Amino acid sequence: MENKQKSKVWFITGASRGFGRIWAEAALERGDKVAATARNVASLDGLIKKYGANVLTLELDVTRPGQAASAISQAHAHFGRLDIVLNNAGYSLVGTIEEASDEDVKAMYETNIFGALAVIRAALPLLREQGGGHILGISSNLGHVTLPVIGYYSSSKWAFEAIHESLAEEVKDFGIKVTIIEPGAYATEFGSPDSLKFAPGMEIYTDLKTKFFGRLQEMERGDPNATPPALFQVVDAENPPLRFHLGSHNLPWVRAAYEERLALWEKWDAVSSAAQTLS
Repeated sequence: MENKQKSKVWFITGASRGFGRIWAEAALERGDKVAATARNVASLDGLIKKYGANVLTLELDVTRPGQAASAISQAHAHFGRLDIVLNNAGYSLVGTIEEASDEDVKAMYETNIFGALAVIRAALPLLREQGGGHILGISSNLGHVTLPVIGYYSSSKWAFEAIHESLAEEVKDFGIKVTIIEPGAYATEFGSPDSLKFAPGMEIYTDLKTKFFGRLQEMERGDPNATPPALFQVVDAENPPLRFHLGSHNLPWVRAAYEERLALWEKWDAVSSAAQTLS
C-alpha cells in the first residue's frame, strides 16, 4: 500500500552535487518541496531559479552542530513540516590503516558520523511533535563489507549502520521511520577531490594501492540519474525497509560475504561454545 500524500517536504544535506543534487531536483520535479543545504549555499542558486518557492536553500556545514540545528529549524518553520530528513553529506578518507593520521580519521568521522547525528538530533523533536517523519541515511555497500585502502571510510559506514538500526527501534513508536540507503558504485562526483581526502602515503603500500586503484577503475558504475524512481518507492511506501540496496551489484557481494562469515563461524562453533561454561 502506498502513501497517498501527494507532496512531501524534504531536508537534504550535501545537495550541491552527486546524489544530493540529483535527488533534490527529482523531488522538486515531481512536485515535492525541498530544503536543500550545502556548505557553499551559492552552489544551490540554480535550484531557486528553476523551482522558485518550492525550494529553500540553506548554508550548512554538518560539522557545526549549531548550524545543523538552525538549518533544521528554519526549514521546518518555512514549510511547516519536514517529511523526509536525508543525510547525504560525507566523504572518503583514502589511505591504509597505518598511513592515515588520527586527525584525518577524526575529521572524517566529524562529517560522516557526528554531522549526521547533529542533523538527526535536531530533527527528532520536530518529527515527534508533528507525529512522524522519515529519516534517510545514505550509507554504502561498504557498510557491510570492506576494502583495503578505504578501511576507515568503511568503518564510518559500519558505525553509521549500527546507529541507524538502533535509532529505528527507538523512534518507531513515535511514527518515525528510518531507512539506510546503501548505494553501490555510481558515476557521481564522489570520486572527485571534493569527496576524497588522501592520507600521506608510505612507499611500502605503493604496489597495494596501485592494484586497488586499478580495480576501481575497471569497476562498472551505475547511472545516478536512474536512482530517483527507486528512492521514491522507498519514501512512498507505508512500511519502508530499514535497509535498501541501491544498484544491482550490492546483494551478490554482500551475500557472498555473509556466507563466508557464517561458514567461518560454523567451523569454529565448537571452540566458541566450549568457552561458555566450565565443564
